[in-house]
This record gives sequence, C-alpha cells and structure tokens, in this order.
Amino acid sequence: MKRALSSIAIGLLLLVAFLCANAMLQPSRQVAVEHRADFGVDAERVARHLAGAIPFATISHQDSGRTDAAAFRALHDYLEATYPLVHDRLSRETVADLSLLYTWEATGGSESKPILLMAHLDVVPVAPGTEADWLYPPFEGHIEDGYVWGRGAMDDKASVVGILEAVELLLAAGFEPNRTTYLAFGHDEEVGGDAGAAATAALLAERGVRLSYVLDEGLAISDGIFPGLDERLAMIGVAEKGYLSLRLSVAGRGGHSSMPPLETPVGILAAALDRLEKAQMTARIDGPVRELLETVAPEMPMTTRVALSNLWLSGPLVLRGLTGSAASRAMTRTTTAPTMLAASVKENVLPTSATAVVNFRIHPRDSVDAVIQHVGYVVGDDRVEVEPLGTAREPSATSDTDSASYRAIAAAVRESFAGALVAPGLVVGGTDSRHYSALAENTYRFLPLVLQPEDPARLHGTNERHSVADLGPAVTFYARLLSRSAGGQE
Repeated sequence: MKRALSSIAIGLLLLVAFLCANAMLQPSRQVAVEHRADFGVDAERVARHLAGAIPFATISHQDSGRTDAAAFRALHDYLEATYPLVHDRLSRETVADLSLLYTWEATGGSESKPILLMAHLDVVPVAPGTEADWLYPPFEGHIEDGYVWGRGAMDDKASVVGILEAVELLLAAGFEPNRTTYLAFGHDEEVGGDAGAAATAALLAERGVRLSYVLDEGLAISDGIFPGLDERLAMIGVAEKGYLSLRLSVAGRGGHSSMPPLETPVGILAAALDRLEKAQMTARIDGPVRELLETVAPEMPMTTRVALSNLWLSGPLVLRGLTGSAASRAMTRTTTAPTMLAASVKENVLPTSATAVVNFRIHPRDSVDAVIQHVGYVVGDDRVEVEPLGTAREPSATSDTDSASYRAIAAAVRESFAGALVAPGLVVGGTDSRHYSALAENTYRFLPLVLQPEDPARLHGTNERHSVADLGPAVTFYARLLSRSAGGQE
C-alpha cells in the first residue's frame, strides 16, 4: 500500500511539474512594437467634434417610416464642415439615401487589395421614462467631468469621428495610401443594416471590389474587467454569432377560466420554455474563445497561467468558471433567451392560443438548422408549433489571427494604448460587417473604446459617455492602422 501511495504521489508531482513547465514554456503572443512618434492628436478638439455630432438625433427604428432623414442629412453636412481635407481629397457617395461611402484612392497604381474601415451613424433610442436619469440630456453633447456625454458617444459616433479625425490628420501630414481605402458609415446598423450596409456592400460587389480586410466595431478594451489581468485587454473580434428567433405556439379552445382543462395552452407553453432553459445547447472551450484564453495565459499569474496553458486537462474546470457569468457564458455556447409572451386578452378568459418568442445567438460551431433541431428535440411536444420568426443568419466564419492584417491591428492597438494586451475574441452580438463577408478575406471587429467595469451597462443604456483622455489614443489607433495597412508597414 505504501509503495502504491508513493507511486501515486510521485506521479502527481511529475504531473504538476509537467503542467508548470508547459505553462512557463508558452511564449507571449503579443505583437512586439517599438516606440513611434506621436501623431499629435488634440484630444480636446476631438471631444468637441464628437460632442458636436451627438445633437443630431439619428435614431434607428424598426419601422423605417419613423426615421428622421433630416437628422442624418444634417449630420452629413456637419461631417463635411468639420473635416474639410477628407471631403476635398476623398470621394463621398450617399448610398441608400442616408449611408455614406468614402473612397481614398491609392497612389502609384498599387495592386494591393483595398481595405475597409466601418462605423455607423445611427443610434438607439433612449428608453421612455429614463430621460430624467441622465446626468446630462442625451442629445445635447455635453463635455463635463472629463467625458463626452450623450447617445452615440460610445456606440458608434465615436468610431465615425475617430476614423475621420485620423484621415484628416494623415492628409494634413501629406500621407498618401498605397492601397485604396474605403470608409463606410451605415445608417441603420442598430436595426440590422439591411438598407445601408447591405446596399453599400452590394455597390462595392457590383464594382468588382475585393477587400483584404474589413474593420468594424465590435469588442473593445477592458480595464479591470478580465479576471486576473492588471493590464488593459483589447479583444479583437474574429467571429460573430448568428441570429435566430423562433415562435412557439400552442392552440386552445378558449372558454371561461372557471372551468379549465387539465392542461392549458399557457401551461403547455410554459413547460416547453422551461425545458429549453434547462436543456441549453452544449458549452465548450473552442474556436476564438480557446484562442483568447491561450493568448492571455502567458500574461497571467502563475496559478491561472498553468490552468489556461493546459486546457487539455483543466478545460472542464475553466469551462465551469466561464459559465458562471452571463457575459463569459455567452462566449461558450449558443444562448437561449425567451423574450416575448402572449396569451389571453383577459384574466378570466382561457386563451385560444399562447405564443412565445425565443431568441438564439448562434455560436460559430452551431448553425440555424442545428438550433431548430435542438428545439424540436427538447420541446418534444407535437402540440407546440415551432416556426422561424423574421430573418435568421448563420454565424460568421472565423478570421485569421496569423494574417498581416490582424498583426497590423494588434500592433496599432499596442502602439496607441500603452501597456495594453491584445487577444482575439468572439462578438456575441451582431455588426454591419456581416454584409461585407463575401467581399473580404478577413473581417475584424474592434472598437478602440476603453471600458471600465461599470461601462458596459452604458452601451444602449443610460448615461452613455466617452472619456476625453481616451479619444486621443483612439484616433491614434486609426491613424497608425492606416499608416501600417495603407502605408506599406504590414
């Protein structure tokens, strides 16, 4: 017995030694950068320009008839007045009436594929009844306490202003791109981009344009959000989830609630929803999430470094930790979210039908068909009719993290945001970039926005704001990315 216990102890020690050695041998995956001259961005000036864009209430509505076209056209005019060099040297087209497409032609007949930087002009509405909760009115564009306040300060007028500031800066410095560069600003991203981005992508396709890469909004720079990291972490989205809503319906005979049947449509539907919530689709550590963990592993404290460097063994424990919060859980699986319910018209009337809508954000390992099959199997009740609602979309392909374009983005981040680490990640929402996927070799989703732990709730929420101090590095990021990608430094 002692010999057996001794053998087990030695085996465990050897395993621990192997795991530690393997962790220590994993090199840093961070792109090495050297100090480069500052572009001289005036953050206060950028803040004034961003604040000036916020009063244009370019709100997206599901009902496009409610769109205030005059607000979008006024924003177009504001951008033209604010960035004179851009509008003198680049061609600008209006697409689908309210979206903008800029073309910065390459000099010298370059054969390099063009690149596309994206953002969107539209914003979400302010939730009715919450206006008084804003420290400053959401559509006035105040600069106070070191922040630009207002709807769009984060999502996504900051990107529009940041990109145009960078191009204006480069033009003033005499920069000439060695590859054609497109800037596309959609007007309906918040409701799917089916008018603006879709039309712009179709226009480029019609012209035979094929892109080296697309950069759209997406993941951001977390400060104090990623557990165990003291440094800021910039996550570049290399894939985004798909989208599917299913309507579940149960028919009934109606009648008076004083004489209910043994099972009502509401009860049958509720049981089906309960089964769906309890039987979630499989969670795994793979794809972009695995690459994220393996990329940050060499930068972590020793215990975490050992765990993340040896996912072949520690994977189940790490996965359990990831599924402990809504944000990280969403990265590991296709999510199931019942969002809408409808039944009787009165409290004492049995419904003739009960319906629910369940929204799924589809992980890249899954598909629309796989989700529908899963729902049918889990519900397992012929009385529940399941049908797609609206337009479904498959998850995106995963873009290459070993490409020159990814390295250019990563280097620009590290040069602009001192000390920041960079890693790939998965975008759990949706972006306009999906409309360009057929045109681009790779699509990346990154917003040079620094998020503190309390900031994610401000996106689409109350008291949206952008730090003035972080606007300088954001513009510098776009300028350095363009000088790398369109200046031959990739």
